[in-house]
Amino acid sequence: MTNKITGYRIIFFAFWLVALAACNSNQQNAYTGWPNYGGSKDMIRYSSLTQIDTNNVYELTVAWAYHTGDADTVNHSQIQCNPIMVDGILYGVGPQMKLFAIDAATGKEKWVFDANAKTDFDANRFAFHIMINSRGVAYWTDGKDDKRIFFTAGSNTYAIDANTGKPISSFADSGYIDLHNDLGRDVHDLFVVATSPGIIYKDLLIIGARVDEAPPSAPGHIRAYDVRTGKLKWIFHTIPQPGEYGFDTWQDTTAYKYLGGANPWSGFSLDERRGILFAATGSAAYDFYGGKRKGANLFANCLIAIDAATGKRIWHFQFMHHDLWDKDLPTPPALVTINKDGKKIDAVAQPTKNGMVYVFERETGKPVFEINEVPADTVSELAGEQVWPTQPIPVRPAPFVRQTLTADDINPYMPDSSRKKIQALMKGYRYGKMNIPPGKTPTLVFPGYDGGAEWGGPAFDPATGIMYINANEMVNVQQMVDNKPELPKNENYLQAGQRIYMQTCMTCHGDDKKGRGNTPTLIDVNKKYNEEQFVSLINSGRRMMPAFNRLADEEKKAIASFVLDLKNEQQKQFIPPVVKIDSINIMPYKMTGYTKFLTPEGYPAIIPPWGTLNAIDLNTGELVWKTVLGEYEELTAKGIPRTGTENYGGPVVTAGGVVFIAATRDGKIRGFNKTNGKLLWEYKLPAPGFATPAMYELNGKQYLVIACGGGKLGTKASDAYLAFALPGEK
Repeated sequence: MTNKITGYRIIFFAFWLVALAACNSNQQNAYTGWPNYGGSKDMIRYSSLTQIDTNNVYELTVAWAYHTGDADTVNHSQIQCNPIMVDGILYGVGPQMKLFAIDAATGKEKWVFDANAKTDFDANRFAFHIMINSRGVAYWTDGKDDKRIFFTAGSNTYAIDANTGKPISSFADSGYIDLHNDLGRDVHDLFVVATSPGIIYKDLLIIGARVDEAPPSAPGHIRAYDVRTGKLKWIFHTIPQPGEYGFDTWQDTTAYKYLGGANPWSGFSLDERRGILFAATGSAAYDFYGGKRKGANLFANCLIAIDAATGKRIWHFQFMHHDLWDKDLPTPPALVTINKDGKKIDAVAQPTKNGMVYVFERETGKPVFEINEVPADTVSELAGEQVWPTQPIPVRPAPFVRQTLTADDINPYMPDSSRKKIQALMKGYRYGKMNIPPGKTPTLVFPGYDGGAEWGGPAFDPATGIMYINANEMVNVQQMVDNKPELPKNENYLQAGQRIYMQTCMTCHGDDKKGRGNTPTLIDVNKKYNEEQFVSLINSGRRMMPAFNRLADEEKKAIASFVLDLKNEQQKQFIPPVVKIDSINIMPYKMTGYTKFLTPEGYPAIIPPWGTLNAIDLNTGELVWKTVLGEYEELTAKGIPRTGTENYGGPVVTAGGVVFIAATRDGKIRGFNKTNGKLLWEYKLPAPGFATPAMYELNGKQYLVIACGGGKLGTKASDAYLAFALPGEK
């Protein structure tokens, strides 16, 4: 009898294993479309399609091209959109906020909604959204005829009828939510936009925002709205208020009334079955000086697990205590299932700008791999600063980018004269390790402000447990200077304009007006703008530039006289506005700019690689392979091995064995063997694809779609979306 029972148990166990394998297989095979930003709400950027594989990927050809018709080649417009595909329709966004619907098999246009155009029910609200980037959209349906695209242009999130492309006037305020609303304080004069889409949970639209990172700035609270009515359903305060968890991590008990930031600007991931929302937040304002926000500063730089139905915190983890280096969490985490030491774990994996991956159990937040609080450098050159004494560092996985810098790590491919200049500069810099406190002595920040990981995020293969992530290996020069807000007497427009520029514009455009990498130069900008147009730009903002409505008209004219070099205006007497200076938002120090550490020839000043693609086994924490991503063709032509380039946009991994990624400044899209990192295919795009591809199957054909907007890093701008497929397939 015992043997018989044992036999039944063996049979039952074998049946259970087969059923489990089938369940896992069905789960992996479910990723055949691209209905969400990042492909799926778990944000793993995975496709279970196998028509395109390692043996035929080299045969890929352009299946169709769609042109949005709104590229701005003069001002370097961009497309960063990862489009979605629902019911055979591809939805995406053009460089100047034109939402479109096209046939996903042919690229034929069905409709376009222009966020800058007037509508029948409101002629005014669409002003000044032009050129704010959109990385994607969200889709909701009641399962019947009500199908909606939620799309954010600038400060407004619209509900658009997916069938017609028309705004749904019954939603919120005649079809849109103004992101300035519902934050608990008046921020209407402050910069509040959204470049990443919200996410849908049942009948809720959950949204984040991008806010100014210098004071005054808005808070980055997370909000959920009814998808039908646009009414606020819940809010999670990322800067806690009295009585809320985390309030005691701010020494100033009034911080919630005026401080900004701590915002999930990169979007969300969602465990729909468990009803858990995952939000990855940025730093608190001001990024580089924390003397007026002493404390650990929850929930800045945190991964927060939130009850998606109620907005209640479940657990959190802070990756950077009292951030002073702009180390926002750059991407939503990937919701993964791994096998560690024979145990299946539903986990959440969060990459960081410092090139680390932290892995947690999804329901509890318990680290899957050990994380140590490591002592940090606390000596600051800035009065009033209190640097946090430790920072959390994971034991595994190992970092996927370099995290130390020595005098021997300079670019070996520059001329001797350039090498001597770089060596001389480094003698006056502080460098060597991460998290050196900002100060008046210049510091080399490595990994830099843009990663490590960036907003493109990782791809994850559920069949193997391997994560694929691209990375930047760039260095920034950081220097703080005294900020003197007091108004001098008897200024002319030139003097006032230069002073105001240094206070409001220098951080991004530099003290020399030459721009800093992703920030455009202002040299010769008078060839593009007259005074009226430039003041309008200051009022509205543009792309990464916030609006400066808080400045008085005379201050805006003064900046224009300085930047545009208006000789006839510069000697006029400047009459300072009568304003009350809000001392709480005046920082004693300012950073000189987002300066990249480059050679005189314009290349990164450190030894390559400058961009990489990495495969990490999350089951073990081991790096599987690393390969260079991108090239400077002029250097390759000289016989220099591929160096990699700065890159933006993420990868897609497929069951067919290929990792697809564009992202590089050289304008190519590539396919790599996911097993060993071998380059299998590359194609020169009409402009760089600073976006994440989408992949889907339609009518028996597998498509790969990439937005080729260019524009970033001073590259050529374009309005194109390209779709690739194998020839001859139906």
